[in-house]
Amino acid sequence: MLNEDVIVAEKQSAGLLMYRLRGKELEVFLVHPGGPFWARKDLGAWTIPKGEFSADEEPLAAARREFSEETSFSAEGPFHELGSVRQKSGKVVIAWAFEGDCAPSELVSNRCLIEWPPRSGRKLEIPEVDRGEWFSLAAARDKIRPEQHLLLDRLETRLSSASHS
Repeated sequence: MLNEDVIVAEKQSAGLLMYRLRGKELEVFLVHPGGPFWARKDLGAWTIPKGEFSADEEPLAAARREFSEETSFSAEGPFHELGSVRQKSGKVVIAWAFEGDCAPSELVSNRCLIEWPPRSGRKLEIPEVDRGEWFSLAAARDKIRPEQHLLLDRLETRLSSASHS
């Protein structure tokens, strides 16, 4: 299911989409990027926990590492491949889904340095993720970056197929 464009992409990220079932409703865990650029953005700003990885790192291992760094939660399989999507920037995001649970209020993200304001030469330390939240699939479609909608669709299809087999 991984696209060939993953191999030739200049920048690649790997991420995990955690899901849970509440009764018959599917919920997914998304994170909101930290920092001043994202502070007032909500709809279309949320994402799966993800991050870049090097050519010598296994993508799933990178996805698990990034999930832990951005949320402080561990990710235990089995992992279900969701394939890849290309973001507006050209970056390819490779994703897996796994069933899990967490308390969003306990999220602790790693921190990073950004230049703020842009091109100012000043550095600002921010959390990579400022919060996480559980969303129904319908709400997640409003919140998640538009390029990642396909990951939600693939998860829904996969779980629907599994329940009918």
